[in-house]
Parts: sequence; structure tokens; C-alpha cells
Amino acid sequence: MPNLKDLKNRIASVKNTRKITKAMQMVAAAKLRRAQEAAEQSRPYTTRFNAVMGGLAASVGGSGSAPKLLSGTGSDQVQLLVVMTSERGLCGGFNTNIVKKAKTHAAKLIADGKDVKILTVGKKGRDQMKREFGQYSVGHVDLTDVKRIGYTDAQGIAKDVLARFDAEEFDVATIFFAQFVNVVTQIPTAQQIIPASFEAPEVDATATLYDYEPSEEAILADLLPRGVATAIFSALLENGASEQGARMSAMDNATRNAGEMIDKLTIQYNRSRQAVITNELIEIISGAEAL
Repeated sequence: MPNLKDLKNRIASVKNTRKITKAMQMVAAAKLRRAQEAAEQSRPYTTRFNAVMGGLAASVGGSGSAPKLLSGTGSDQVQLLVVMTSERGLCGGFNTNIVKKAKTHAAKLIADGKDVKILTVGKKGRDQMKREFGQYSVGHVDLTDVKRIGYTDAQGIAKDVLARFDAEEFDVATIFFAQFVNVVTQIPTAQQIIPASFEAPEVDATATLYDYEPSEEAILADLLPRGVATAIFSALLENGASEQGARMSAMDNATRNAGEMIDKLTIQYNRSRQAVITNELIEIISGAEAL
């Protein structure tokens, strides 16, 4: 049984931990607001951009003049998985859930006889993926020094992916990230970005017809690389909001657990202290009776 000094030191240690987790929770809450606003503001643009691209892709159809980013290489043998996680931990199961989905997808592809290549964005994803799939890693993007995610960061990742595609290093590229819903819910998501896949818009008989200048193929050839960067940027923003939401929830739980532990240790300390006092009284009384 621990003595009073040990219990007192442990209570002080847990109190210090609770202060840290409470401070981290408040910081995450402040960052979450900005990250959530950024993610929500990007959604209308992404939705509208994809709708325009879907219309252009539908008009081009399966013509042989369709850009390679849309039509693909004609094969799906080599698959590039872009696993996007955070640079820091202490955010609950946020990183683990993304990595778990990527690992499941990679294992299925390997079982089907496909060649898998993995590009990681974020240190936590790299550390977890290399344990089982380290031999499939082809690169890593470090965002440790980035204070706030911007479109230029997404462009850098997109240029790397597009350069690998132009060099015929892979046939299909899929990104893995967490879609932000609320503080307690972040959905691990897999999205194919190469070849691009867009939902065809609903046909409306009263809709206005457009003549494109230059041609749809030329416009797509210019916009599709931007579409890859846009998808990556949207995923980074969703990840940013999801990370802060998960960290806020995790630190809130840690603060509550620390409070419960302090209460239990305090009760144990008081009982031990009372037992010591009782033993001292018994010794005094016994000594007095002996005299």
C-alpha cells in the first residue's frame, strides 16, 4: 500500500496533467473554429467545380480525345495510395482510423494481385503505415513547419502526384482522409482522384446549352490538374478540422478522467491518513494504560 507521501505526490502529478489537458482542449477548441470555417467554406466551391467538370466530362464521353487524367491509362494494375494524416498525436483515433481504412484497401489490392505504392502526408500516418507496408512506400510529404494549410501546400502535393502519373509510375491514385462532420464524428474517406471521376449532372430539358471555346477537351486538359489540387486541398482542410475536433474531444475525456482519478486518490489519501492517526491514538492510549 503506498504511503501518504507517495499518494500526495501522485495527486499533484495528476493535477498537473489535468491542467495540461485542459489547456490543450481550449487551444484545440480555438483552432477548431478556424479549421471548421475553412473546411465549410471550401465545400461549395468544390461541389460547384465538380459539377462543372462533370458536365464537361459527360459531353466528352468516351471519345478518344479525352485527356489522360480523365480516361486513365486503360489499366488499374498499379495503384497509388495517398494517406493523409496529421503531424501530431494526442487526437484520439483520428490518425488510426484513416490508416486502418488505407491498410484495409491496400491489403485488398495486394490480395487481388495489384501493385501498390504508398505516398504519406503527415508523420503519424507514415509511422503507422511503415510497420506493415513500409516496403510499398514511395515518398513522404512533411508539413511539420506549416502553420496554416494553404492552397500552395495542396499544389505541391498535386505536382508530385501528377509528375508520377506523367512518368507512368501508377495507373490509379486514391487519397485517404477524414471528412469532418462534428466534434465527435469524423468519417474516414477514400476518394479516387486519378483518373478523375465526376457524377454526371441531371439532364434538364430547359437548361441552357453552351458552346465552349476552346473545345471541351482543351478545357478539361487545363482544369483536370487543378481538379487534383482542389481535391487534395479540400481533403487537407477536412483533415485539419477533423484533427482539431478529435483532439478537443480526446483532451476533454482526458481531463474528466484525470478529475475522477484525483477524487479516487484523494479518498485513498484521506483513508490512509485516518488510519495513521488511529494507529497513533491506539499507541498513545496503550502507552498510557501501561503506565
